[in-house]
Amino acid sequence: MRAQSSATQPTAIAVDTPPATRDRVSAGTLQAALGVVAFSLTFPATAWGLEGFGPWSLVAVRSVLAALIAGGCLLALRIRLPERRHVPGLAVVAAGVVLGFPMLTTLALQTSTTSHAAVVVGLLPLTTAALSALRVGTRPSRTFWTAALAGAAAVVAFTVQQSGGALSTADLYLFGALLVCAAGYTEGGRLARVMPGWQVIGWALVLCLPLSVPAAAIALAYEPVTLTAHAVAGLLWVAAGSQFLGLVVWYRGMAAIGIPKASQLQLAQPLLTLVWSVLLLGEHLTVAAPLTAAAVLVCIAVTQRARG
Repeated sequence: MRAQSSATQPTAIAVDTPPATRDRVSAGTLQAALGVVAFSLTFPATAWGLEGFGPWSLVAVRSVLAALIAGGCLLALRIRLPERRHVPGLAVVAAGVVLGFPMLTTLALQTSTTSHAAVVVGLLPLTTAALSALRVGTRPSRTFWTAALAGAAAVVAFTVQQSGGALSTADLYLFGALLVCAAGYTEGGRLARVMPGWQVIGWALVLCLPLSVPAAAIALAYEPVTLTAHAVAGLLWVAAGSQFLGLVVWYRGMAAIGIPKASQLQLAQPLLTLVWSVLLLGEHLTVAAPLTAAAVLVCIAVTQRARG
């Protein structure tokens, strides 16, 4: 099958361009929201995975499994290799989304609770919107930025209150994860305007195979593995759900409604993760959680209505 030309691909709805049809915007918003739901399960699934795998083997094996799924889809549909001019962008996606973010957050979750990690990573929407403005040239309105900053402030306040005002090594890992993931999201959203979103993450995963395969072999040889039900379920979710299927719908959503607006939907991700941390991990939340949830949801509503 020949790769579809860029002329046939959907273009992003930037905040400074005329709005697309309501159906298209609704479909894009739904796809981005499904991606957020998939991502919200990543930290609890990683915590499960760490019950049976070491951090390095968990990240390497999830990357290999996700690449096998993606590669199988690319081969089955006879998708041609991406154009050479897209390889640098795919490398950024691979470094940020496939390798950097999973590794840094997995290291953080060795000492941090999933609820704490979730609220720190709640800064990802603002980071992504800022990098998008620099990289893609989007210019959100003042209302958009005000609401985004307010949402970020709520997340920061929650984080500081939960950590007692002191940043830990886990927090440093998480802040590093924010930067590399935002770069990967921004570049992936840009590429999703010229090729299908699933191909963006698919090729990024395949591009990592020369690193992930030997890394998995070495890590599995040095880190003990215990195949519990939780460990296997966690590994399968982060590989198939978070690393591939979630990113497929996420990049499609970003291509439809624009990177800044899609990124603001992720303000709901830490709140969803808090729910999963209680239901799946038995963690206990403080009174501040629902207050933060209300503030963040208001910010999401404002950013989704803001126009440049």
